Amino acid sequence: MTVLTLGPDKSTQVILKALALGADKAVHLKHDSFPNDPNAIAHAIADELKTVQFDVLLFGKKGVDDDNQQVGQMVAELLNVPCVTQVAKLEIFDGRAVAHREVEGGSLIVEATLPAAFTSEKDLAVPRYASLRELVAARKKPITVKEPGTARPVLETVSVQYPPPRPPGRIIGKGVEAVPVLVKLLHEEAKVI
Repeated sequence: MTVLTLGPDKSTQVILKALALGADKAVHLKHDSFPNDPNAIAHAIADELKTVQFDVLLFGKKGVDDDNQQVGQMVAELLNVPCVTQVAKLEIFDGRAVAHREVEGGSLIVEATLPAAFTSEKDLAVPRYASLRELVAARKKPITVKEPGTARPVLETVSVQYPPPRPPGRIIGKGVEAVPVLVKLLHEEAKVI
């Protein structure tokens, strides 16, 4: 199993954790200022994956920095492999995979031939803590550091700003005597009841 990540120097800590938890080797597409654009990221990852043979690609649910859920699906499209998203359980055998997706009121079962890509839900794998011996052994496993390919970003961040501050709260009284006033304000001013 190989771990692949795109990111700055500090990504090495995440790679070492994956190696300690059982990965055999890692590829670090190292770049300190790669565009925060899902399309550019997907192209860089797909370009690297085109150079290797694989059966299963596992992606997380979404990026925690900008909450996007696009890179796994985009990589699968660029590699022309099937993609199943939001997988809660995954079974692989005989050149195919059976993925279970939780939907409201039940479960959806999707079968795909390999090679394929899968994006996970939180329940797919609960990582354990690595032992000290595994953490030390991880430092001896190979990490190939490469420059990612260049891809033109299609997303441009024009500005980022905080939301406007909320107006201050208002105290209308204390105890049971304040309840009729509160109900009146909720009905007449806030119009929520």
